[in-house]
Amino acid sequence: MILLDTNVLVYAFDSDAPFCQWARDTIADAVAGDGAAINAVSLAEICVGDADPATAADRIRSWGVAILDVPAAAADVCATAYRRYRKRRMSQSDAPVPVMPLPDFFIGAHARIMGYELATADRGRFHTDFPSVSLIMPP
Repeated sequence: MILLDTNVLVYAFDSDAPFCQWARDTIADAVAGDGAAINAVSLAEICVGDADPATAADRIRSWGVAILDVPAAAADVCATAYRRYRKRRMSQSDAPVPVMPLPDFFIGAHARIMGYELATADRGRFHTDFPSVSLIMPP
């Protein structure tokens, strides 16, 4: 299974996006192979920016992409990674850092505990905070 980061869907939906073709090919290859999925966190992110959030899940499923719940076992992995990130950010800047984990941490933790590959255009955060997760990145 390949878990898709939210940005993969955003790029795939936007024909003018810089990684549109990469995102569409990645989704198609995953669906034809071991499967493609997003989790509820990515769905929520998509719905926030969608013109018709009530139909977003159906449109995503129509591409052959499954929508998964985030397993409870991901909570500890998410929290541990976010604490390290927050400590690092606070030591590098005086800018406030949110207390609650950012969505990418739930996505990364989900991929890690399930052993999924993660398709994303955001190498930095996932590579740093979830180094054991195999990433599929644009060229």
